[in-house]
Amino acid sequence: MLKIHQLFLRTYITIFLAILISLSIITYFWSKNIYIHQIEKNLLQNIDTLSIVFKNKNGLDNISQIVHDLHEKLNLRITIIDEAGVVIADSDKELSLIKNHLNRKEIIEAKNNEIGRDTRKSETINKELLYIAKKIVISDNIFYIRMADYITNITDNFMGLTLEIFLFITFFLVVAFLATYFISIRIKKETDDILHFLTLLAHKKPSFNLDSKYTYEFNKITKLLNKVAIKLSKREKQKAKQNAKLKLANRQKDEIISAISHEFKNPIAIISGYSETILNDEQMPQAMKTKFLKKIYSNSNKMSHIIDKLRLTLKLEEGKQELLLAPCSMKKLIETCISDLKDKYKNREIDIDGIDITLKVDETLISMAISNLIENALKYSEDEIIVNISDNSICVIDKGIGIEEKELERINQKFYRISNNGWNNSLGLGLFIVQSVLSLHNFTLEIHSEFKKGSQFCIKY
Repeated sequence: MLKIHQLFLRTYITIFLAILISLSIITYFWSKNIYIHQIEKNLLQNIDTLSIVFKNKNGLDNISQIVHDLHEKLNLRITIIDEAGVVIADSDKELSLIKNHLNRKEIIEAKNNEIGRDTRKSETINKELLYIAKKIVISDNIFYIRMADYITNITDNFMGLTLEIFLFITFFLVVAFLATYFISIRIKKETDDILHFLTLLAHKKPSFNLDSKYTYEFNKITKLLNKVAIKLSKREKQKAKQNAKLKLANRQKDEIISAISHEFKNPIAIISGYSETILNDEQMPQAMKTKFLKKIYSNSNKMSHIIDKLRLTLKLEEGKQELLLAPCSMKKLIETCISDLKDKYKNREIDIDGIDITLKVDETLISMAISNLIENALKYSEDEIIVNISDNSICVIDKGIGIEEKELERINQKFYRISNNGWNNSLGLGLFIVQSVLSLHNFTLEIHSEFKKGSQFCIKY
C-alpha cells in the first residue's frame, strides 16, 4: 500500500510516460500516412502529365532524354515499361542491367486495374521506395509509366513536427495538474469521512464501517478507528438486543391475550346472556328453556375445544405430543371428517376425487389437520369444495376469496390472523396445528392461492 508522496510521484510519472510514448508513436504513424498519401497523389499527377506529353508526341521518340530531364527536375525515379514487361526507359540505371518488370506487383495491379501501388526496397538503387504505376495506350500499344519517391524522407519531415510535440507535452502538463487536483479531492474526501465518523463516534452512533484503501496512512487510521468504534458499541448492541427481546416477548404476550380474549368473548357472552334469561324468567316455556340450554352447552363445548386446541399447540411446540401410528384408509378418514362438518355446514357440497390410499398415521391428529383444512375452505368460499386424493398428496381445493401473496409466507405462524378481505383464522392456530401435525408425520403442506380466485392446500407425503 502506497504512501501519499509515493502515490503522487508514481501517478505523475506513469501519466507522463504514457502520454509521451503514445504521442510519439501516434505522431510518427500519422505523419507517415499523410506523407505517403501526398506522395501517391503527386506521383499520379506527374504520371498523368507525362502520359499527356507522350500522347501529344504520338510516339516515344527521345523517351530516355525526357525521362532523365524530368528526373533532374522532380528528383523522382521514372521508368517506362512496355506491355511485355521490358524496361524501355529508366532514370536511374542502364537498361541492359534492368530485369523484366512484368511480375512486379505494381505492374500486375496496373495491368488489371489501370493503377498499381507497392512499397519495397529497390534492388537497383538499394533504397525504400513507393511505386505508382499506370497503364496508358499510345498508338494502340500498351505501356506502363511508373514513378517512385523515397520513403526515407519521412524522417526529415518528422523533425518539423517537434513544435507540435511540445504543444502536446504542454497539454500533458495540464492533464497532470488535473490528475493531482483530483487526487487532492480524493484525499479531502477521505479526511471528511474520517471527521464525520469521529463525530458520530462521539455521539455513540457510528452508522457505517469506516474503510479506506487509498493510501497506507489512511488505511491504518481507519482500522484503528474501527477497533475503537467496535469496543464502544458492543455494550450498546448488547443493551439493544436485550430490549428487542423484551419488546418481542411483550408483543407476543399481547397477541396471545388478544387472540384468546377474542375467541372467549362471544361464547361467554352467549352463556351469560342465556343463563341470565333463564334465571330471570321462571315462567319460560320448557321448549324455549331447552333451546337456551342447548346454546349454553354448545358454547361451553366451543370454549372447551379452544382450550384443547391451546393445550395441543403447546404440546406440539414443545415436542411432547406422542404419535400412535397405524395403517389408515385416507378416503374413509376424509369421509368421516366431512360427515362431522356437514352437521355444522348444511347444504354445502364436499366432493372426494381420486383414489383411496392407506397411510400409516396417527388417525386423531391427521383427522384434526384435514378437518381444519376443509373447514377453512367451507368458511371462506361459497361454491363446492373438492378433496382430491392421489398417490403423493391430499389436496383441499376451493374457489373462495383466496389469500394475498404477501400473507402466504406468514399464514402458518402461530397466532397469526389475516384481517384483510374477511379472512379470519380464529385464534391463528389452525394452520399452525396442521403444519405441526404434518411435520410429526414427515409430511409437508403446500399452499397455492390466487386472491379472489381460490386456494389449494395440499398435504404432501
